[in-house]
Amino acid sequence: MQARLRELAPSVSIRLQRIRTGGDKILDVPLAKVGGKGLFVKEIEEALLREEIDLAVHSMKDVPSALPEGLAIVCIPGREDARDALLARDHVAFQDLPVGATVGTSSLRRQAQLLAHRPDLSITMLRGNVDTRMRKLQDGDYDAIVLAAAGLTRLGRADRVTEYLPRRVSLPAVGQGALGIESRVDDVFVQELLAPLNDASASIAVSAERAFLDRLEGGCQVPIAGHAVVENQMVNLEGLVASLDGTRLIRDRIEGPSDKAVQLGVALAERIRDAGGTRILDDLYGRT
Repeated sequence: MQARLRELAPSVSIRLQRIRTGGDKILDVPLAKVGGKGLFVKEIEEALLREEIDLAVHSMKDVPSALPEGLAIVCIPGREDARDALLARDHVAFQDLPVGATVGTSSLRRQAQLLAHRPDLSITMLRGNVDTRMRKLQDGDYDAIVLAAAGLTRLGRADRVTEYLPRRVSLPAVGQGALGIESRVDDVFVQELLAPLNDASASIAVSAERAFLDRLEGGCQVPIAGHAVVENQMVNLEGLVASLDGTRLIRDRIEGPSDKAVQLGVALAERIRDAGGTRILDDLYGRT
C-alpha cells in the first residue's frame, strides 16, 4: 500500500508506523473468549483520533460494523480471494481427512461450518501469525489448519494451500479478502489521495456484507458468515448464522441492484433472523 501511495503522490512524505493491538498481543486465549469488538483495530483507531497517524490499513474482516465517531472507511482497494484455505499434512483434501482428524482454527465461523459437513472432526484453537500456525501444522500438532486465502497470497504462501474451500463448505467472514483504509472524516486531503485506489465493486460488496453483520449484531463470539459478489450492477449476497457445533445452520441469499447494497444486507439479516437465526443468536449470547 505504501508503494501504491508513493506512485500516486511522489511528492508526499509517507511513513509507516506499526501499532500492536490487543488481538496481536493475546495469543493464548480463543478470540471468542477475549471478547469485545475492535480487538484488532482499537489501538489504531485511537492513534487516528489523536492525530498521531493519518490513515490506517485494516483487514476488513477485523473491523467492527460500527466505527468510532469521527472515523470512516474511505477506501477499499481491489479484493483478494475471499475463500478459506485448507492446509493439510500430506495434502489430504477436506473430505478425505481421517475420522477424528484435528483441525486448527481460531474462528467460530469456520468451526461451525466445518462441523456441519464433518461432525467427526476435532476442531482445536489455533492462534499466532501465519508462520507460527504453519509451523504447528508441520510439527504435527494438527492434521490440518484453515486460514484465509488472502493472507496466504499476500505473504507469498499460496503454494502451501492443499485446497481452497468452496463457499458451500465454508462461507467467508464478512469483509474477508478486502483491505480497508480508515481515516478521519474531516481529512479531505487523505480522502482525495486515496480515491484512485478505491475499487467500486469491492466497496459495494463489503458494504452489503457489513450491513448484514451490523443488523445481526455480530462479533467474533458468534458464527456469522457473509459474502457478496457484484456483477453487472447487481449484488448477490449470501449469509448464514450457525450454532457452535454446526447442528443448526440458517443460510439464505438475496440479490438486488448495487445501489441498494446496504438495504439488501439488512433484508437478508432479517430473513435469517425470522428463519431461526434469532433463536441461535439468543442462545449464543445467553439471552432469554
